[in-house]
Amino acid sequence: MFGLIGHLTSLEHAQAVAEDLGYPEYANQGLDFWCSAPPQVVDNFQVKSVTGQVIEGKYVESCFLPEMLTQRRIKAAIRKILNAMALAQKVGLDITALGGFSSIVFEEFNLKQNNQVRNVELDFQRFTTGNTHTAYVICRQVEAGAKQLGIDLSQATVAVCGATGDIGSAVCRWLDSKHQVKELLLIARNRQRLENLQEELGRGKIMDLETALPQADVIVWVASMPKGVEIAGEMLKKPCLIVDGGYPKNLDTRVKADGVHILKGGIVEHSLDITWEIMKIVDMDIPSRQMFACFAEAILLEFEGWRTNFSWGRNQISVNKMEAIGEASVKHGFCPLVAL
Repeated sequence: MFGLIGHLTSLEHAQAVAEDLGYPEYANQGLDFWCSAPPQVVDNFQVKSVTGQVIEGKYVESCFLPEMLTQRRIKAAIRKILNAMALAQKVGLDITALGGFSSIVFEEFNLKQNNQVRNVELDFQRFTTGNTHTAYVICRQVEAGAKQLGIDLSQATVAVCGATGDIGSAVCRWLDSKHQVKELLLIARNRQRLENLQEELGRGKIMDLETALPQADVIVWVASMPKGVEIAGEMLKKPCLIVDGGYPKNLDTRVKADGVHILKGGIVEHSLDITWEIMKIVDMDIPSRQMFACFAEAILLEFEGWRTNFSWGRNQISVNKMEAIGEASVKHGFCPLVAL
């Protein structure tokens, strides 16, 4: 059995959907309440592969909210993720994906040092960040979106915002290896990590956001940001493809200009319906078919019997691993969301 650990996009979102989750008493509560609320299993479902294989899963709501980071409630954020992992293990989930900020909190605060959560000793082999499949899906979305807009990637300038993160660095490796993009612009907060990535790739220009974006034919946005940012559409190239891989979506509704095309990055569609409630709550356009690629990684690992932390640790994603999870993704009926 596989599991998905997730969270809602904001306090306002959490209050709005508390009743749908089965907890109406949470609906009028503030951040202090959510900081103390325990994780809950809120959905049980089956997923059927196009091969005919059927597996069962559970969704664990961590009760983490991005405001816990913006308001420096770090201990609460850490407690949320560890408690959700302990619950996933306690209810017998063999492989569980850490969705959204779950994996970011785990990596940033080095939670692998906290393997004892009350009476549960965490077995980290039973968890995956889902980042390899997410990176693969985003790269496929870049390829498909660029083709639709007539952008030749081998002649294109691609800016990766969040380039030193797990997903961002993997996207850079793929675009360099598979397409030899003309220019690769590297954007991130940590200068040393940028220089390390530049050295690894043997290329790439380190730039600030304001300088890089007007030069880019394609923008891959995978920065770890609890709040969105606004970009003036008039400053961008036309056409310009933006793949917004953030959760919550950082740019999705904030960049409006003719010639600027935005894809919801890191989203996959499944060939067969899934009877679950959680994707309705996170506002997928087709909840029975669409999901986050990180969640789909746990599903793929369960289908393949790869019950191990396939994606784990910062900057460990290789092109070969992306290809392997990509083959499994196609095999079981998943495809990247590519409608512009």
